Amino acid sequence: MVWKRKNRWFRRWLVVIVFWLVPVMIVVVREAQDEMAYNRADLQRALTSWTFTDAERAAGAPLHCQGTPERARALGCPAAVLAENAAPHQAALDEYAMRRATLVSYLWHAFVGYWVVPALTLLAIGIVLGGVKRALRRPPATKPVPER
Repeated sequence: MVWKRKNRWFRRWLVVIVFWLVPVMIVVVREAQDEMAYNRADLQRALTSWTFTDAERAAGAPLHCQGTPERARALGCPAAVLAENAAPHQAALDEYAMRRATLVSYLWHAFVGYWVVPALTLLAIGIVLGGVKRALRRPPATKPVPER
């Protein structure tokens, strides 16, 4: 069998890389959870904040316009107030989507930097050391001199 004794370093490399993947993934998952919890709280705060004019306040719009736009619509929030606050609410949704995409991009770059690059570096070092070891182990090939 080819893998019995030969290329033992490759199996060791696989073991090291798989075990190194565990702490990298723990950090990635925790960072994603923390950041997305903050982003969701910020989105919820933006979606549940309403701005009213003095006339709308006097008419009692704050009593009907509470929570998210869907809940406010169900509570009977006037269409004018919903229309006025639609742009800030859409901006908050757009910012949430942008933050999410940015987080995915950052985590991808961190994964490549902390796992892929070290894995490839260790593989390259192993290949070079294996090649040097193989070159030093074999005697130089000599051509037999034919006798006349």
